[in-house]
Amino acid sequence: MLANCFYSRLLYLCGVVLICGTCQPPLHEPPNILLAIADDWSWPHASIAGTPEIQTPAFDRIANEGILFPNAFCSAPSCTPSRGALLTGQYHWRLENNANLWSALEDRFQVYPDLLERAGYKIGYTGKGWGPGMHEKGGRHRNPAGPEYNSVRTEVPPGMSQVDYYANFLLFLENKPEDQPFCFWYGAFEPHRGYAAGRGIKLGKDPGNVDVPKCLPDHESVRSDILDYYSEVEWFDRQLEKMIHYLEEINELNQTIIIITSDNGMPFPRCKSNLYDLGTNVPLAIRWGIHPKKGRMVHDFISLTDLAPTILEAAGLNIPDDMTGRSLMTFFKTRKEGLIESERNAVLTGKERHAWVRQYGLGYPMRAIRTHEFLYIYNFEPDRWPAGDPTKFENLRPSEPYGDIDGSPTKQYMLDHSHMIPNRFYLAFLKRPQEELYELETDPDQVVNLAIDPAYQDIRDMMHQRLMKALKETNDPRISGQGDMFDRMPYYNPGFLQNVPE
Repeated sequence: MLANCFYSRLLYLCGVVLICGTCQPPLHEPPNILLAIADDWSWPHASIAGTPEIQTPAFDRIANEGILFPNAFCSAPSCTPSRGALLTGQYHWRLENNANLWSALEDRFQVYPDLLERAGYKIGYTGKGWGPGMHEKGGRHRNPAGPEYNSVRTEVPPGMSQVDYYANFLLFLENKPEDQPFCFWYGAFEPHRGYAAGRGIKLGKDPGNVDVPKCLPDHESVRSDILDYYSEVEWFDRQLEKMIHYLEEINELNQTIIIITSDNGMPFPRCKSNLYDLGTNVPLAIRWGIHPKKGRMVHDFISLTDLAPTILEAAGLNIPDDMTGRSLMTFFKTRKEGLIESERNAVLTGKERHAWVRQYGLGYPMRAIRTHEFLYIYNFEPDRWPAGDPTKFENLRPSEPYGDIDGSPTKQYMLDHSHMIPNRFYLAFLKRPQEELYELETDPDQVVNLAIDPAYQDIRDMMHQRLMKALKETNDPRISGQGDMFDRMPYYNPGFLQNVPE
């Protein structure tokens, strides 16, 4: 049951206390919520994190005036399940069809925008909300992120979305009563592919300053591709900067909780659609001006499933029992930084089907547990191709081999020169063992699998047991023997022919 409603809030703000069976006055004026979510952006690709050749002043400002969380992880490194997990506050493997890309989020799964709307908030989104998928297949009359504000378009550089995110945000605010709190979802389509090739270099970025991840080949085409990705991150950040300035102009900044993050990692081989850090570790900064000691860095592990309960608690609402995420409000009630909550010493991630890139629509199911010292990954079906089948299907995706990896100059270079980069090609494209274990102090890029090393058997077994226990506690169908259900789920991409076995 909701703890308060819009009308009791208005009465409270006017000095009238109203208490009834379903409504109570909030402890403070209800905050506005602005959630900014990029599409395919990895940590640490922000200027505040020290990445050369990228400028993210909006993200940096929110981090400097709020809290920066360098150990934030999405539930799944895939758009639809990650966004569904964020909206529901639940791990994606609990959301049935929504565990997959191009799916549906059933209306029986509560999402925080709907709960806020029932409590009197004005809600809406611009750009990309929940998706891709078909919300109507889940019994919903609109996107789970709220009513759509995408009508205003503008001229943009090549490769960028024509949606005028800032203008649509202003339109949303114009349609809101003055005293009504709002919850707005700014979902940029950037830095999702495709990119205008060479844009980063044309903007004056230096390929020599790119820190190429060890899982990728160090080649000029790859460096240029990374710079193009940086330029799209900057576009996302620039639109957000205008929104922040406007909230400051109308004296709403300190009454607004601003959350900046991404749905999953960068669209490069062995990154997006994988459980390594470049696929799951996402930027996260949160600012709430009424709380003490700004500019802190908190190293506790955060799951994006924690955002929904955080938002609800901040609004004075009860957190539904089915949410597996844990509110972050404790961090806004303390001046501490570093490691704060001892129980936040690990995070879970997972993946089912990403794109339709294996015969019969099979996914590549895997789960992982990440601690400060180790990353352990369990691949449930190691006989399948992790990046998608290497051959094309007649009348079916992939339109290119290894279709779970987005087409790009980097991918093409790796396919064309596999004989020159056998280790990196193996890491990104070829089959993997059932268990993977990476020691992060010596191997931060997670390219040396220690799972079969006798010296690490005890650690591997301990991590496996810890992961399985956590998955059982969160009712993961993969643990209860019902995991095949995910492979039979429909794929709601209208452009693809479905061929799911009975």
